Amino acid sequence: MIIETIRKFIINFFQGKLELNTKIAITASLVWIIFIGYLTWWNGLKGFAVDKSFKWDEWFWFGILPAVEPYIFYFLWKKNDE
Repeated sequence: MIIETIRKFIINFFQGKLELNTKIAITASLVWIIFIGYLTWWNGLKGFAVDKSFKWDEWFWFGILPAVEPYIFYFLWKKNDE
């Protein structure tokens, strides 16, 4: 059921057949992930620590997880049309 829904979404995504609201939500999520990645990189460079590497754990917890969480809740709580 969920795998079929995800498969249809991926097919529609690559064929360009998405609704405007879906396009806006995906764009906002990607912008958030990129913005938080930039801030994580910038804070790593300007920090006082000796280690200037990219903080992957911060990027995951503050960038990826908040961007993906609304989609997880949507799939969990959406009403079944069938």
